[in-house]
Amino acid sequence: MANPWTGEVALVVDGQRHVLKLTLGALAELEDGLKAGGLVDLVERFEGGAFSSRDVLALLVAGLRGGGWRGDPADLMAADIEGGPMGAAKVAAQLLARAFQVPDDAA
Repeated sequence: MANPWTGEVALVVDGQRHVLKLTLGALAELEDGLKAGGLVDLVERFEGGAFSSRDVLALLVAGLRGGGWRGDPADLMAADIEGGPMGAAKVAAQLLARAFQVPDDAA
């Protein structure tokens, strides 16, 4: 089960449930892979609804890798993601939000 307090989000890919998490290494890989801007720009694109399918894919790959997955973007592009493109975008947005969210009792 995904633990939202540790930044985890669940995603079903090709019928298999995965736990995604943006670890520091996954965030560094994500930032390196972004062609324009950094993580702040990515957060702003998601907040404004101006994100691209490339943004969603990059976030999902980074989160999957943070959760221990050893695939690559091509594997995910050929996969069946539960919920389709909208489900993928929702999980990507949750993943990004949880990576930078401080629990109420930890503030």
